[in-house]
Amino acid sequence: MAHTLIGTVTSDKRDKTITVSIANRETHPLYRKQYTKTRKYTAHDEKNEAKKGDRVEIAETRPISKTKAYTLVKVIEKARGTVELKEDVHKAYEAEKVGADAAAKAEKARLAEEAAKAAEAKEGEEA
Repeated sequence: MAHTLIGTVTSDKRDKTITVSIANRETHPLYRKQYTKTRKYTAHDEKNEAKKGDRVEIAETRPISKTKAYTLVKVIEKARGTVELKEDVHKAYEAEKVGADAAAKAEKARLAEEAAKAAEAKEGEEA
């Protein structure tokens, strides 16, 4: 049986190709400090069934291209959801802030208009 690996899909943008990241915890032989080694493998996904974030099993096969020497065996677990990127959160915050600023300006303009009308009415009573 072929050598198999289990990892997480980090990219599915290419047609019939996925990038799978496999993380291993290792301990340094001298310093005894634990660290994570992440390796990336490109794998052939004939049906385009694996999506970003899915946990998959890939098997070694004959080289399909310069970088692809693995094929998708099965999707073990589907991704549960997506994580918002920092840029997206920042853009949403800025849009919300701009919307709040516009609402505050409109409220100020409305209050200034009411004050002007009240002053006009007061002048009309005095005259």
